[in-house]
This record gives sequence, C-alpha cells and structure tokens, in this order.
Amino acid sequence: MEALVLKPYNGGAVAVEVVPLPQPGRRQIVVRVQAVALNPVDVMNVDRPMAAQELRTIGSDFAGVVARIGSDLADASDPRAKVGARVAGFVQGANSVNERPGAFAEYLITDYDLTWLISASLPIESAASVTLCALTAAQGLFYRLRFPCPFFTSRSEEKTQKADPTNVLINGAAGQVAHFAAQLVHLAARGLSEKINLIGVASTSKHTTLRQPPYSYNILVDYQDKDWTNEVKRATGGQGVHYGIDAASVGSSVASVEATLSAGGKFAAFRSPQAGGFDVSGLDVKPVIGVVWEGLGADIEYHGKLLLTS
Repeated sequence: MEALVLKPYNGGAVAVEVVPLPQPGRRQIVVRVQAVALNPVDVMNVDRPMAAQELRTIGSDFAGVVARIGSDLADASDPRAKVGARVAGFVQGANSVNERPGAFAEYLITDYDLTWLISASLPIESAASVTLCALTAAQGLFYRLRFPCPFFTSRSEEKTQKADPTNVLINGAAGQVAHFAAQLVHLAARGLSEKINLIGVASTSKHTTLRQPPYSYNILVDYQDKDWTNEVKRATGGQGVHYGIDAASVGSSVASVEATLSAGGKFAAFRSPQAGGFDVSGLDVKPVIGVVWEGLGADIEYHGKLLLTS
C-alpha cells in the first residue's frame, strides 16, 4: 500500500512510499482509510521528529471502512468489529515507542474499541475531523479539571448546584479543540441544570460566529488586546473564572489564562512546557497538563516522558 512516511534519519524527509500492509493483532481491525484530518501535532511530528525508526507512517485522525478484523474478533457482536463498518478514530503516527503506523495511508490498524461508528448522515470527511480534538477537549474538561459531568454526577449533587453562574474561559476559542470544548460545556450544563457564563478569547473577526450556536459564548474578548485578562476579570464582576481551558497552550497564553482565575480556580493546558515554550515556575496556580495520547489505552512515550494511559 502507499503511505506518507517520515524518515527521521534522512533529514526528516517526508515522501509517499510503498509500505507493507498492516496486519491486525488481537482486538484489532484493519481500516481502509477514506479521509484524514491534518492536526498541528502532525506537523510537529515532522518538524521535530520523535520517531526512532528509519521510516514511520505519520498522521493521526482518520475515517474509513473496516476491511479486515483480527482472528479473535470473528464472533464479536460489536458493530465496530464488522467488515464494512464505517468507523473513525485516531492513532499516534510517528511516535518513538508505538510501532503501529499512522493514519496517512491507504490502510491502518487500530483497536476496534478505540473507534466509533459513523452515522449514515455524517459525511466521511466530517467524521475524520472529530476524534483527536473532541477527545482532547473532553479529557481537559472532565478528566483533568473535573468539570461536572452529567454522566457521572449523582442526583444528590445535582440538587445542590449553586445559583450563581460558573465562569468558564476558553482561550483560543476559534480553534477546533475549543469548538468541541464549548459544546461540551453547554451539554454538561444542560444536563445538570447548571448556569454557565462562557467566556472566549479569540480574534474579533471570529466573534460573530462564536456568539452563535452551537458555541454560544456569553462574553468574547480580543486576544490582541493587551488588557484582555483584566477585561475578563471586569466581565465577571472581579470574580475571575472557575475553570479555564487554554486551547492555545503556547508562549504567554498559559500565564494569561492563569491571571484570569478566581480564588480556587483551575485550568488545563494541552502542551508540555517544552513543546509550548512556556514556564510555569512563576505561576501561583499551575496548569493541569495532559495530552490526548493518554486515551489510546496504553502507556506511551511523548517528548521524552512516559505518559500513563487514562
């Protein structure tokens, strides 16, 4: 099959080459790739290769059709483990430890239970753009920040929701991760009858779109305004934000989001200080940092650190 491959020891060259067809192992499926999405991390894996092999297939997000299943799945009832099923998901292409090939190829292998079924009404191209960014947002919001999740909150907790709104800030509100984060905030709030004051930081050219459903920001500030952190404080009556999502997580953005927090507030970032070029040593409140690869169901290496599965 053909694949887009990275050659770390050949100056980081990228080329389309013929590579062996991947073979499914236990609980794995072979997917004939029909659409992929390009994420910033895919570019980063090429610009700053982590792969230790001579040749690695790159790419993360995919959507396609199950072409083959592992022998242990022959009697599986799960529809995702059926030849012909339309599925989407993500893999970690060009990681130094994970030997599985990436998504930018004619075929790939993945664990069947790390994919989701694509409805008949959803275009395959749209499905390809969902998984990595949506899971990144969900992990940051629910798993790391412990934002109230309607799926796991008890009825007694639901009855004690406070009357004042919860202030939630999303920096980089025009990006794909932020798009999913905003929708998840609203879905969780509706499920718990929680009052939410959603605040976004983005270019003014994006404000009109971000005010509309499904994002529905209550307050928007311009990221180019040097005083935007104080503007957020003023917009919350001096209180600050209870939860912050730094979807940019680069340079000074982390310190800026930290400056908007209320007493007891917390925030999540999606890059390591090394990858994002920021320093947390001077921050009173440190960001909760994690990456989406923790959701792949196996311990993996990322920028020289071992990430334990979530």
